[in-house]
Amino acid sequence: MLTLIDQFIILIRSISAFLLLLVIARILGKQTLSNMNFHEFVTAVIMGAIAANLAFNEKMKVTHLIISLIVFTGTSYLLSKLNLKSRKIRLLAEGSPTVLIEGGKIMENNLTKNKLTLDSLNQILRQKDIFNMEEVEYALLEVSGQVSVMKKANYRTATVQDVHKKVEQNRERMPVELIMDGEILSKNLKLNGISEEELVQQLGAQKKNVSDVFYAVKGSDGRLYMDYYVDQIKHPIDVE
Repeated sequence: MLTLIDQFIILIRSISAFLLLLVIARILGKQTLSNMNFHEFVTAVIMGAIAANLAFNEKMKVTHLIISLIVFTGTSYLLSKLNLKSRKIRLLAEGSPTVLIEGGKIMENNLTKNKLTLDSLNQILRQKDIFNMEEVEYALLEVSGQVSVMKKANYRTATVQDVHKKVEQNRERMPVELIMDGEILSKNLKLNGISEEELVQQLGAQKKNVSDVFYAVKGSDGRLYMDYYVDQIKHPIDVE
């Protein structure tokens, strides 16, 4: 039977574990509160297990548990910083989206690889108010486990832009990422028949280099959208 001193110690350890996890969550950032990817899921499981031992397992030394928390927090923080610097590391740590439906066609192999059945796919679509799979142009399984859906043009809610533009008979395509973190995604260019030289020329016409571009994507309408590292925004709405 626990004495009053034992109960008090558990109380202090539990409060300490809660406060430590709160501080760690602040250090790791808001991303840990959103839908988790592989890296964040592993981090959350390990942190939860260590915090639980810190709160209730009297057989384990507090100093050992705190050292473990510091090590895993530092590792996760370092990995998150590396993810920002390198797309290759980001793909290894977080994975990449998987196409489930392309051009209205179901990708059976991708469903199998991700342990999804047609029943589960239909359920996901119904949760997005899509009861007829014929409405879907593209569906992607994101690294967070969520499914993003792009409907066919004739099933979407019309916008002002849709009203004024000519109706095209050609099937819309998914946006193609061309540059990310100042690096050209050569594989995406080759798969979509886009010339790297032409892309560089377009940047040159705007007096920009590839290294100046944070993100460039060719939209489903064929237009090129670019975001530069230097945005020339003098008065941002919110700065953290």
